[in-house]
Amino acid sequence: MNRTERNDSVASLTEQFKGSPTLYVTDFSGMNVLRMTEFRRRLRNAGARYVVVKNTLAQRALAANRIAVLDDHLAGPIGFVLAGADPLPAAKVLLDFAREFERPAVKGGLVDGAAVTPEHVKRLGAIPSREVLLAQFAGSLNGLLYQFVGVLEALREQRSAAS
Repeated sequence: MNRTERNDSVASLTEQFKGSPTLYVTDFSGMNVLRMTEFRRRLRNAGARYVVVKNTLAQRALAANRIAVLDDHLAGPIGFVLAGADPLPAAKVLLDFAREFERPAVKGGLVDGAAVTPEHVKRLGAIPSREVLLAQFAGSLNGLLYQFVGVLEALREQRSAAS
């Protein structure tokens, strides 16, 4: 790469980092092209993107966005998951893919400006999807309503027996 291409690459990466409040840093060593393509496809379906860049270019783009907490993770073959505003779907894809293929390894991340550990990313990936949580909430609410109706029915019977 010549200087102009590097500067253009850093500028593009800076904009991508700025547009994504959630970043996960991964080590993709040991992944072949087929697995990398599958990983990118799954991330795209979750509304995220995967970017592989040179560490020096990533460091310059992070510095331009005043993100210094990820500098320790910029060693070896790394890629960035740009998860956007919702950190959960991309973390779920990362967790599921790593369980299935043992790669990529999460090195760390940034969620809403705060640094997170690989364990935190794994916990995020273990949270059920929004639809599942809503279904669980609706089921709980349905159970409470059923109990409430039972209490009202018992109260009605008690009052009718007293009169």
